[in-house]
Amino acid sequence: MLTTMFIGNKIAEARKRINISQSRLAERLFISSQAVGKWERGESMPDIITFNRLAEILGVDLNYFSESFKSAATEYDSNQMATVESMVKQSDELPSGRHPDSYREKKLSWDMSRGNWVDADFSGLKNLHEKFSSSNMQRCLFIGSDMSGLLLKSNNVDSCDFSGSNFSRSHIQNSNLANNLFKDCSLKETEFSESYILGCDFTSADFTGVVVKSGGLEKNTITNAVWNRTSFIDTQLTNIVFTGTLEDCYFENCAFTRVTFQNATLINTFFKNKSLKRIRFIDCKADRMTYEFLKNGKADLTGITL
Repeated sequence: MLTTMFIGNKIAEARKRINISQSRLAERLFISSQAVGKWERGESMPDIITFNRLAEILGVDLNYFSESFKSAATEYDSNQMATVESMVKQSDELPSGRHPDSYREKKLSWDMSRGNWVDADFSGLKNLHEKFSSSNMQRCLFIGSDMSGLLLKSNNVDSCDFSGSNFSRSHIQNSNLANNLFKDCSLKETEFSESYILGCDFTSADFTGVVVKSGGLEKNTITNAVWNRTSFIDTQLTNIVFTGTLEDCYFENCAFTRVTFQNATLINTFFKNKSLKRIRFIDCKADRMTYEFLKNGKADLTGITL
């Protein structure tokens, strides 16, 4: 019989086998360590989306947790595949007996929430109308898609390609983004909150007006990105190199670990942190105001000229 205590014991067993702490596992899942503790004590259980991410981190198959859960997951995947097939059919055929206007209205209301999407090609996708939450997406293609104005909440997105897509004015909340391509994406006025972004490629992405808060960015490639009015608030920044011009940007209460500004020009950029000692500057330039902010935070200014 599948019980929360049984699942909790399996999670604890796999976690200890790969020698990571509850807090580190929680960080990877971007949840609280208390939540992991509750799982392992049998007081609660992860949802279907979290199970997928959890299995990946622990290096186990979903079958590891129980045979009954595997059956449920298989049934869930079959339902989602039927949805995909239906969407493809709708794009090619006009249902009989239906007025074209009513068909068009239905076609523009796709709901991709609560899906388990693997190896699917949604390139050029449009008209999602905010319906894209609580989904697990792996190795999917969204090249040149219109993702603007969406609320993307509680999604696990791994190894997907969003190159050339428009995410402007979107809200990405409580999500895990790992190993995805966001090359040449427009992220203007997008807000990332309580989301963990790991190993993604943002080459030539436009971060104008982007807000990143209460989240984490680790080992992301951000070469030739546009930084204008970009804000980082209560964010963990790890293994990141900033280049180019940063203008009117804002760093408040951020944790910096192996963060480098290289060949960067900092203009009117605000740093409000207790300590900036862990930031490294190489061949950088800054205006007087930015320079004084860095000096006040005890940053090493040897790599900066006015």
